[in-house]
Amino acid sequence: MYAMVEIKGKQYKAEEGALLRVEKVQAQAGDVVEFDSVLMIRKDDDIQLGSPYVKGASLKAVVEDHGREKKIIVFKYKRRKNYKRKHGHRQAYSLLRVKEIAGA
Repeated sequence: MYAMVEIKGKQYKAEEGALLRVEKVQAQAGDVVEFDSVLMIRKDDDIQLGSPYVKGASLKAVVEDHGREKKIIVFKYKRRKNYKRKHGHRQAYSLLRVKEIAGA
């Protein structure tokens, strides 16, 4: 059984026991978070589609850890104009362990 769930504007395929890397969630490590924006649930050959979300369905996950991605360098350059800009970015993320897919 798996579900397609929307978390912070991005879609993820979640199975029970799976580990998801999502944008940072405002919760402490060990907290249980619940997401109601389930787009689809598949259990064996039975598929429930939402429009846009499946009614009564939710996903419960445990926050395992927080971290930051590898640094990405953003470099802007215009030739012959003496214009150079260098900027770095590290995206924050949370690791979620899927505990339960309810409403299936």
